[in-house]
Amino acid sequence: MGWKAAEKIIQHWKILRGDNVMIIRGKDKGEMGVIKRVIRSQNRVIVDGKNLVKKHIKQGQGHEGGIFSIEAPLHVSNVQVLDPVTGRPCKIGYKYLEDGTKVRISRGQQASGAIIPRPEILKQRRKPRPTESGPKDTPIDLVLEKTYDVKAGIGMPDL
Repeated sequence: MGWKAAEKIIQHWKILRGDNVMIIRGKDKGEMGVIKRVIRSQNRVIVDGKNLVKKHIKQGQGHEGGIFSIEAPLHVSNVQVLDPVTGRPCKIGYKYLEDGTKVRISRGQQASGAIIPRPEILKQRRKPRPTESGPKDTPIDLVLEKTYDVKAGIGMPDL
């Protein structure tokens, strides 16, 4: 399960983190789950609780060792998003509404053509912004200090 780069990277992703998908190939074929992570550099996704493999982890400082079950990545072609109306797997298309917003729609033979909403989890940041200032942050009083005066010409560098 080492890192392997994709031969041809997908440029326009239609499957997003938080989408309800069905696995259409592999040992978990026919099972449904939620996308936990998207690995764009490998064209792979990790589905929550699916495609479990055994991983042997050596005991180290601060953690236990043993055999653990973890989710292995699936290729993006092996999953399909579920239609919100019919509950069946479908392809994804894009359409513009009258007000100009771009939305995802379900398409295919048994698809209803309904709008597939963006997952709510995408509104949350994966890495939260720091709230307290660190040692390399500029203090607020230095930021607000006025260092250039147009009329007096003070603070203008000599060019």
